[in-house]
Amino acid sequence: MIAATWFGCGLAPKAPGTVGSLGALPVAWLLLVYGGWSWLAVAAVAATVLGIVATAAVLRRSSVKDPSFVVIDEVAGQWIALLPAGLDPVLFIAGFLAFRLFDIWKPWPISWADRAVPGALGVMLDDLIAGGFAAILVYGIGYVLAGGL
Repeated sequence: MIAATWFGCGLAPKAPGTVGSLGALPVAWLLLVYGGWSWLAVAAVAATVLGIVATAAVLRRSSVKDPSFVVIDEVAGQWIALLPAGLDPVLFIAGFLAFRLFDIWKPWPISWADRAVPGALGVMLDDLIAGGFAAILVYGIGYVLAGGL
């Protein structure tokens, strides 16, 4: 339950997904400071595997398809979104905002994954795709800010 709620972030009475994403930020920053993007990438993979296991355990005891208190999926997706940000504060904030945008808006194929993929994998997959979309956007923002266009 600690992993599924990301140390209690998912128990927030309002916007637990956003609180879970916010809770992922300090860990991401530390991973980037001490290990760079490769450590963050490994952590995102580890959070995905842990998230599937933890979410499956929660779903076995719940009748809800995607309990709002399970936010490990937000953590994994948020970390993916932050991969191109590095330690640039503007891109880091953009990564947070872009991930929340895609996670809430759920354009295709995020909406498809949210509806069509059952179980713990389905709970995780929409956030992983949202993180990928956000990472692409953050990369583009970084490119433009660096004078690429």
